[in-house]
Amino acid sequence: MAKNAIVIGSGFAGLSAASFLAKAGWDVIVLEKHDSPGGRARQLKESGFTFDRGPSWYWMPDIFERYFHQFGKQTSDYYSLKRLDPSYRIYKNDGSMDIPADFTELKKLFESIEPGSSKQLEKFISEAAFKYKTAMDKFVFKPGQSIAEFLDPDIMKALFRLDLFNSVKTHVRKYFKNPRIRELLEFPVLFLGAMPDQIPSLYTLMNYADIVGGTWYPAGGIFSVVDAMYQLAIELGVKFLFSENVTSIKSSSSYIQKIITDKNEYEAEVVIGTADYHFIENNLLEENDRTYSEKYWDKRMMAPSCLLYYVGLNKKLKNISHHSLFFDTSFDQHALEIYKQPGWPSDPLFYVSASSVSDDSVAPEGCENLFFLVPVAAGLSGDSESMREKYFRMIIARMEKHTNQNIEGAIIYKKSFAQTDFIQEYNAYKGNAYGLANTLLQTAILKPSSRSKKLYNLFYAGQLTVPGPGVPPALISGEIAANEALKLFQ
Repeated sequence: MAKNAIVIGSGFAGLSAASFLAKAGWDVIVLEKHDSPGGRARQLKESGFTFDRGPSWYWMPDIFERYFHQFGKQTSDYYSLKRLDPSYRIYKNDGSMDIPADFTELKKLFESIEPGSSKQLEKFISEAAFKYKTAMDKFVFKPGQSIAEFLDPDIMKALFRLDLFNSVKTHVRKYFKNPRIRELLEFPVLFLGAMPDQIPSLYTLMNYADIVGGTWYPAGGIFSVVDAMYQLAIELGVKFLFSENVTSIKSSSSYIQKIITDKNEYEAEVVIGTADYHFIENNLLEENDRTYSEKYWDKRMMAPSCLLYYVGLNKKLKNISHHSLFFDTSFDQHALEIYKQPGWPSDPLFYVSASSVSDDSVAPEGCENLFFLVPVAAGLSGDSESMREKYFRMIIARMEKHTNQNIEGAIIYKKSFAQTDFIQEYNAYKGNAYGLANTLLQTAILKPSSRSKKLYNLFYAGQLTVPGPGVPPALISGEIAANEALKLFQ
């Protein structure tokens, strides 16, 4: 008789974990509180517009290909990809700068900003490539249960080049002097949830992912990837129960005995929790079954939360890019207000995705689909409608100024999503959007464990455990949790 498992949550990590267990011959049920798969990457359809609710960047295509390949598939079996060129645009007060997809063109751009920097970029990317390959081969797929996992001769040899104890900021400044170039190379680590002076230099591997791996767009948006993983899971025999909310987990003798929802009760030999780790521990488990105390969680350094705006326009905008970063205010001041002195930002940086630039299907004919993201500190109070409106008007005015065209007057659809929504919709600890910051003290074995230390058949996946925040890490996280379960119960 096949073994059975329950997976809580159907985001990227949940879809991944469920599929790997099903591939191994298990009967798998996924319990999902929402009415569709995807978690934070669900889709929003309103007034003829189609929005990705959360993730909008497609980086590290090799990780997606690797995922589908393990099931005898490839991404092209489910969705088509287009490499974006420019990869993205950066707006500064003195103008905008497009980041070309072609490496030769990027070197020309660097050289025009800082003479001699094209050669430095070659050296920098060579180091980033080494870190990327080493991390993927030796670090990222580890379950983080013991330091022994990393006692590998190849890792020992590579430690000096991996530069674990220097920061991204220090490493970038070793190669480049111009502040524009430094800012460009430091920006990708913001996806990891901390400042460049707090993120280990190892993570300049993100520059390799950006510059060499490229920025891609899956036709239909990031939800196309969710749907692909969902279809694959269905093909493997996974059963999904939507609009079913887990309310408690009961145990006996260090084993989970029952998973109780608002509709039913279930028994399973293994449970993989891919909902918010803190929520599962503190709201679903009995106190004696919790691995981490509230004090432990409160001391974790959280990645930011976000103010999100989904906006539909009744016209097309001129000369805009699919991805745009508005770095036209103080990077340091905004970072201070997120990480060091948490508070609502005085004049924030922000990001805009205009997927309708690349995809006519996501907006009515002649219309534009815009997604705005403002990073803010996790755990702030005062997330009111008036606060959201204040920031929306602030960023719209700046986008209008830089693009020299009216935007606010063309809005025919608008919806906001912020900290209180992250808590309500995803039970997100402190309303975070990205999980834990990938600082040195919150990496690998220093993250919350992918295995419960109290319940033998409970495992975790998602952005609060290994390997960390982001869509590719979420796929990997689900694989890690499934493999850990299979080691013990197969």
